[in-house]
Amino acid sequence: METILAPFLFPFMQSAFLIAAIIAVPTAILSCFVVLKGWSLMGDAISHAVLPGIVLAYVAGIPLIIGAFAAGMTCALATGYLQANSRIKQDTVMGVVFSGMFGIGLVIYTKIETEMHLDHILFGNMLGIGAGDLWTAGLISLFVAGVLLVKWRDFLLHAFDPAQARAVGLPVSWLHYGMLALISLTIVAVLKAVGIILAIGLLIAPGAIAFLITNRFDRMLWIAVSVTVLASVAGVYASFWLDSAPAPTIILILTGVFLLAFVARLWRNAKTAQRTGETVTG
Repeated sequence: METILAPFLFPFMQSAFLIAAIIAVPTAILSCFVVLKGWSLMGDAISHAVLPGIVLAYVAGIPLIIGAFAAGMTCALATGYLQANSRIKQDTVMGVVFSGMFGIGLVIYTKIETEMHLDHILFGNMLGIGAGDLWTAGLISLFVAGVLLVKWRDFLLHAFDPAQARAVGLPVSWLHYGMLALISLTIVAVLKAVGIILAIGLLIAPGAIAFLITNRFDRMLWIAVSVTVLASVAGVYASFWLDSAPAPTIILILTGVFLLAFVARLWRNAKTAQRTGETVTG
């Protein structure tokens, strides 16, 4: 029993378990909307675009989360402006904007002297989480999850049919940019734990898994949250014994769950088609 509970006895592991559970909730809820709206690339773009904001915030001596949020929103607004004022499609615009901002961040990073490790920025440092990081992630997660749960019907209608949302009097622009702001805030919350590169995994995989399992959005939310919390805790626990980094282990488990859900969906569809064929034949 002592061996099984060993990972829970170390303070740095306790912090890792806690931060993993905290960020699992808002990322899982948000991922459902991101997947339904087809904004997976937008999440990827914003997560990469925060790098120059982090570096410039470090140079200016202000909190890194302010720079990260400002850079994320700049990417989102620039993408929207370029799409509205050019013939280029949204995915192309996002690819250009986020790669450009990521490149700027790397160039600036190489030109300054800093104690920040680029690996920690890119891939996170879940085992180096402090009390301040826990409070930051906790408050942001509480705010993001609260907004999404209170306004989930409005965001859902906007995701499926913006024209209908506008017809019934919903503030479509506020919902659009509000969702972008929530994505940026969530990336800020997970940045220290999983980094820029792996943040996109938490913003896509939970919603994709839930989408394969159920067709009802309310169930989709609960499934996404449950799967992400379990995968996060399991990933941190497994990383202790595998001597691996917690964040990539969590993403690896989520990927495995996605593959299982995909195979199960194929099997279920095959069984349904077989029963339908038998009924028609009979």
